[in-house]
Amino acid sequence: MLGGKSCVYKGSVSLALVILILLMVLILVSEKNPFHTSIFEMQRQFSVSSSVCNFAKGKWVEDRRRPLYSGFECKRWLSAMWACRMMDRTDFSFEHYRWQPEGCSVSGFERSAFLRRMQNKTIAFIGDSLGRQQFQSLMCMASGGEESPEVQDVGWEYGLVKPKGALRPDGWAYRFPTTNTTILYYWSASLSDLVPMNNSDSPPLIAMHLDLPPAFMRTYLHRFDVLILNTGHHWNRGKIEGNHWVMHVNGTAVNNEYFKDIGNAKDFTIQSIVKWLDSQLPLHPRLTAFFRTISPRHFRNGDWNSGGNCNNTVPLTRGSKITADGSMDTTVERALNGSRIKILDITALSELRDEAHISGSKLKPRKPKKVSSNETQIINDCLHWCLPGIPDTWNELLVAQL
Repeated sequence: MLGGKSCVYKGSVSLALVILILLMVLILVSEKNPFHTSIFEMQRQFSVSSSVCNFAKGKWVEDRRRPLYSGFECKRWLSAMWACRMMDRTDFSFEHYRWQPEGCSVSGFERSAFLRRMQNKTIAFIGDSLGRQQFQSLMCMASGGEESPEVQDVGWEYGLVKPKGALRPDGWAYRFPTTNTTILYYWSASLSDLVPMNNSDSPPLIAMHLDLPPAFMRTYLHRFDVLILNTGHHWNRGKIEGNHWVMHVNGTAVNNEYFKDIGNAKDFTIQSIVKWLDSQLPLHPRLTAFFRTISPRHFRNGDWNSGGNCNNTVPLTRGSKITADGSMDTTVERALNGSRIKILDITALSELRDEAHISGSKLKPRKPKKVSSNETQIINDCLHWCLPGIPDTWNELLVAQL
């Protein structure tokens, strides 16, 4: 009899424990419980951190919800020479694809959510004209390609004003006042510091300091929350001599054989800038820095002067998938190895999209009644991209990694 009572007692205790555990679970998963958010946020953060996503591997998939903005209406920020909707191009099937990384997902870009996320933050692009395309793309994405008179031009805060007689300023900066989000671009094709030399040459020579970042970057780095660097296509003899740049290291002009190889000079500069920026990151804990890999060009035999071979308008004739590990831009990949700077690897996925360049399109004359049809300018550019287009994907991958 006593043993029977003991069994009943033990059974009652077990049942009570089960009920208690169930009550605790119900309390924890209740949305009103203050611990609910923190516990499940910890779980989400663990799942994200425990599996690193390689955004460069994946495939292009059709998405009829694209493009992300209108190529007709984003006139305030979108250059006419890149707005293919304003040209005589008739096929825009290239606009209807998105990049799907392997093993992870990229949430669809939503401008209001993006601006809220970037509240009180400054995003800076520093690089060449491909960096300018990415900047213009993000401005159109953030504004929805719509007229946005409330967006403020704050270039003056960064010294980005058009000098007298210049075609354009060295960059642009705009602020979305509702969230105090600033997006800016600074032109630095080589990412090296350029300083006019004290000489009587005409035109004057410019010292190209391979081991120093641009003065603009050094001056305003403390104001940036997100920084995206790029370089690559100006590293050739024609560009360097045409710009009257004279390579310097340690403040002295270089004449040794190593730097006569332009590839060596580019590699040295990228490594120098990465090393400098990495040393600055502990001093700027709010800053997240990216180095975007080189954007591929599709000229015949890789030669600008040989004519374009990217007049193809059929998407994905080069395939739709990237399965290989490692970046096609080995220079940037090696330089970033071991640093705190993130790689924005867009080279291989962009290599598949030769149909999305602006080559073969024609700029419509601004005053068609006064300009004959044979004066219409035909574009032979297999380097820059139509917008909306591939740089929008670069920005989606950027936002996914912030």
